[in-house]
This record gives sequence, structure tokens and C-alpha cells, in this order.
Amino acid sequence: MTGLVLERLLTDETQTARLGEDLALALRAGDVLALKGDLGAGKSTLARALIRALADDASLDVPSPTFTLVQSYDTRIPVHHFDLYRLSSAAELDELGFDEALTQGAALVEWPERADGYLPKTTLSIELVQHGDGRLARLSGPGAAFDRAARSLAMRGFLEEAGWGEARRRHFIGDASARSYEIVTLAGQEPRVLMNSPRLVLGPPVRDGKPYAVIAHTAQSVSAFVAIDHALKAGGVSVPTIHAEDQDQGFLLLEHLGSEGFLGKDGEPVGERYAAAAELLAMMHGKSWPQRLQAGPGSFHDVPPFDRDAMTIEADLLVDWYVPAISGQPASDALRAGYAREWNALFDRLQGSEYTLMLRDFHSPNIIWRGVRAGHDRLGIVDFQDALIGPSAYDVASLAMDARVTISPEIETATLEAYVAARHAGGAFDEAGFREAYAIMAAQRNSKILGIFVRLEKRDGKPYYLQHLPRIRDYLRRALSHPALASLQDFYQEHGLLEERIL
Repeated sequence: MTGLVLERLLTDETQTARLGEDLALALRAGDVLALKGDLGAGKSTLARALIRALADDASLDVPSPTFTLVQSYDTRIPVHHFDLYRLSSAAELDELGFDEALTQGAALVEWPERADGYLPKTTLSIELVQHGDGRLARLSGPGAAFDRAARSLAMRGFLEEAGWGEARRRHFIGDASARSYEIVTLAGQEPRVLMNSPRLVLGPPVRDGKPYAVIAHTAQSVSAFVAIDHALKAGGVSVPTIHAEDQDQGFLLLEHLGSEGFLGKDGEPVGERYAAAAELLAMMHGKSWPQRLQAGPGSFHDVPPFDRDAMTIEADLLVDWYVPAISGQPASDALRAGYAREWNALFDRLQGSEYTLMLRDFHSPNIIWRGVRAGHDRLGIVDFQDALIGPSAYDVASLAMDARVTISPEIETATLEAYVAARHAGGAFDEAGFREAYAIMAAQRNSKILGIFVRLEKRDGKPYYLQHLPRIRDYLRRALSHPALASLQDFYQEHGLLEERIL
């Protein structure tokens, strides 16, 4: 995109500060924001609000960099505030470490016209001009920074329509997808969660003319979340109440279920909480769930199946990404053929397994612990838009072999036993069939995750995911120890897929 312009009328200093907050939520490392306007136009107010929002500190001292030329702040994204008024030539930006600053964070630049074309072409320009008794903020620029800013302003518009236009916005969490979440607060109200879930951008075709997300049945819009949220709530699961929604834009204003997770003060997993989550799964798996769910008046979401194609393309992430990373070359045709043969034999064994609503990422980051409550209400469940109809054992494996937390064999066993006991208490239950399906699904999921975490590093520039690989390999070894997976275990060992590696 090029030549795009957005305008916002700012009637007072509060609205100027609110614009700074909105821009802070859109900022990413490498962004440059050029602040233009005459003396007294409000550039300092805007910059101060933006930096304080990034720091989540309303009283942070943000002095003008007029004399220092640059002030740096170690906030959620490191931000460097430049004032170029006293710059004698654009070349002096090198001495100020401008390029280095962009490798570490973002830059706010006042008096950008003195940079004389030195700023990146992707710079987002914010010009403040007098407009009646107020000011007009004119945003312009090409590329992703402008698109993110425009979306953040649209989120403010959504909040205004919901009666939360004056709410304070702060970053909450982001995940490996394009979704992000904010905590929004308004005087006299309980905090809420603002969910930003843009429509999924489908990648290039990877198999049979279809993109990966289509084959893996990844949710393409926020309507999936809405429909599944309603169904789970009706089924007795504690999920966020949806206070306001704009499914077309992908915005939801949600109940804030809490912030306490599954780790104790020592950072270790709390076995009692995993057992409680397993019992919640047992309750859910004892119910019958419709495949067609209502997302709104006349709008429905058909929960896709976790079919063989989806299972296969997920498992193939190991040979697509992990194998080249550990071997330095693409997986050979022979390795791929053997890998496919082994997995197809195991997928055949799932034909008689129990299938149900499968939340897909049922693990600690997506479960809120609410210990003051009772029973299943102690667990608040979030991030379930990618749910499928699949083996009930999958979610148990996702929980008991938590990808983000090191679960000891003892806690894994206790979690499994809590689930099995609850299923037996609920009626007839094929325990042997479940345990075999559990091993298959655990092996499939952890094979997929090895590939995903390498992909996040290689393709998406997120190296911190590699720290989880030793844990995932350990989980994979545990899953492969089941007698039904003996042949797959031999295959993995033969090709060195279980060896400890430093990538």
C-alpha cells in the first residue's frame, strides 16, 4: 500500500494523548514514526503518551530530547525518541546511532524534515495541524506500520461504539499467530480484554493446490471463536462472556477471566491444577457436541474434522522444517516415504477412537486458574477458535505434555489418571483404546511442534521458541514408548530424530 492517509480530529490534550496510546499498541521493532507540526502543536504530548503507554507507567518522566538529541526507553518495545531540531546535517544521524536503534526497537522522530531523506521509506508520518479550536492529526505512509496504526485506530472506534471509547489500553499478550490481546480499563468497570483477530491471510498453495491453513483447518475469522464460545458456555465450560463484537473487523470485547496460570510461585507446574483441567476435559468428553454452531443471527460455524489430511500436514512439519534444521539439507524422498508410511499406519489405528469437540491447544497458556471458585468453574478457558472434531485423546495429550512447561512424568501420569478416573465415573469408557490414542496423538502433536518451533525461528524470526525443543523431544520419547508406536520409534531412532540437538 502507498499514499494512504488517515485523519483524526483532536479536540483537546486528552484526545492527543489517547492517539499516542493507540499508536503505542501498533508499534513494532523497526518502526519509525515521524512527528510533524509547528511548535506547540502537541508533538511532545503525543510522544509522551506513546512512551508511557509502552512502559505502562503513567507517571514516567519523559523529558524533551531537544538538547540530548535522543532519549532511549527500555519499554515493552525499546523506543528511542529523537529530536532533530539542532541537527546540522542528516549525516549526524549515524553518530546518534539511528540505524542501530532500529535493530533494537522503534524510533520517534521530531523535526524529521531535517533528516533530508535519511529516514526509511516505510516511515509512518503523523502531522499535527491547527483545525478550529483543536488539531487535526494526519497519518500517512506505506506498508505494515500504517496498516497496524489504522487497525489500532479502528479498534478505538470499536471501543467507542461499545461505550468504552475513553478506556485505557495496554498490551496483554500476543501469540504465534496474528492475533493479539489488550487489557482495557474504564473507571467504575471491571477490566476487559480487547481481542484483535484479523481475518487469516492464507499462504501459498502447499499441497493439492491448497494453502496449509485450509488443509489444517485453521480458523479463518473470529466467527469461529464466537460460535465455539457460545457452545462451550452452554455446555458448562467457563469461557469469556462476549460484551461487544464486530465479526467483520475481527474485534471482540471480552470478559477478563483472570491472570493466574498453572505455575506456582517457584515457576513449577502445579499438579492439582493439571488434574482439575483433566477432569474438565472428562466432563466435556462425556457430552455430545453439535458440529454446526451458531455464530450470530443467521450465521453458523461448521466445526471442521481433524481428518487424515490435517493430521498428516501437521506431522509433516517435522520433515519440512525440523529435519533440514538438524541435518543441513532437505529431507530425502526415502525419509519422507518412510515417514508417511509409519504415520498412515498409526492413523489407521485411530479409526475406532472416540471423537468429540477437540479444542486443539488445551494447555497452560490458554487456561486461567481461579482457585477461589469451585468445581470446573475454577478453570477459565480461552483461545479455542481452532477447535475441530477429533480424537478426545488429543486435548489430554496437549494438557499432560504442555509444550510451554516442563511436565514431569509424575505429573503427566497423575493428570492422565485423573482423566481416566473421571471418565470411568461417568460411565462406560474404553481405557485401553484411549491410552493408545493418547500415545498416537501425543507423538503427532509433539512432532508437529518440533517443526512449528523451528519454522517460527527460521521463517518468522522468533528464535526464543528454540529453547523449548529439548522438552518437546523428551515428550516425544515418552509418547513413542507405547507398544503401539514401536515401529515409529524405531524409525525416529534410525534417522536421529530423537537425538539432542543445538540449533
